[in-house]
Amino acid sequence: MKTDQQIEFYDNLEKKGVSRRDFLKYCTALTATMGLSYSCVGKVAEQIEAAAAQRPAVIWLHFGECTGCSEAFLRTPDVGGIILETISVEYHETIMAASGHQAEQNLHNAVKQYDGKFVCVVEGAIATAHNGAYGKVGGRTFLDIAWDVIPHAAVTLAIGSCAAYGGVAAAAPNPGGYKGVTDAIGAPAINLPGCPMNPLNLLGTILKYLNNEPMEMDGYGRPLFAYGESVHDRCPRLKHYENFEFATEFGSKEVEMGYCLLDLGCKGPETYNNCPTAKFNDSTSFPIQAGHPCIGCSEPGFWDTMTPFYEET
Repeated sequence: MKTDQQIEFYDNLEKKGVSRRDFLKYCTALTATMGLSYSCVGKVAEQIEAAAAQRPAVIWLHFGECTGCSEAFLRTPDVGGIILETISVEYHETIMAASGHQAEQNLHNAVKQYDGKFVCVVEGAIATAHNGAYGKVGGRTFLDIAWDVIPHAAVTLAIGSCAAYGGVAAAAPNPGGYKGVTDAIGAPAINLPGCPMNPLNLLGTILKYLNNEPMEMDGYGRPLFAYGESVHDRCPRLKHYENFEFATEFGSKEVEMGYCLLDLGCKGPETYNNCPTAKFNDSTSFPIQAGHPCIGCSEPGFWDTMTPFYEET
């Protein structure tokens, strides 16, 4: 029998256009994303219900970015609806109604009220050169805001490659001295890189944190459940590529056209992310499935180290 909290949770999702069937569909996708067996779907659903009962306060900061990571989950309505029922967003420049001085006062009040208890989500790189003069919000530099807010958080999630490692903003020559959260102010952060990050990875990380589950991470601060294998290792085209090599070796002209994109400059073997399984746009597709080579966007310094993104054949 459902509790009043569970009934309220599903009622709120219904109001957002997310049916229980939709919810369970994304629980299934999230279970696969987290590397769990299908038998764990029910457990994952229970964890989301429990997390919704807690609804931790979230302060979401925007620095040097394109808002693509926010767009990624807002344009995945069902996942976005689930996330917004799982957390309580106290400050988010894109989706909140407040603006100007009122918005800045909301930020100040939220940090004070939830000091040491809130989840800080950072989107975008932080300018550090010339005392952070290359990036400001409300007359204050990104750097000042980061120092004022992030140290007061219970945990910090750096979403997108810009917040994690500097991303495009930090590409050479980088006159603004843009850096990721940890490099900019030395604060520890769970990095969820990607351009943009996948909303399922954000939801999975929030769940692990709220349920006090161990968060195994690699040397770049990325959760292994999402970034433990390369894009190439999970790529559905890999099998086709093996068939392509076999067919070529024996002179067959019947070569399937879904072969690997390595010869087109795909950076899949050097890139660690779960794009082939989590996918984007309601788990519809991801770049390689659509015929575009991976550009390595979840790797540190990808804009400088992974270029050129295309190679002539």
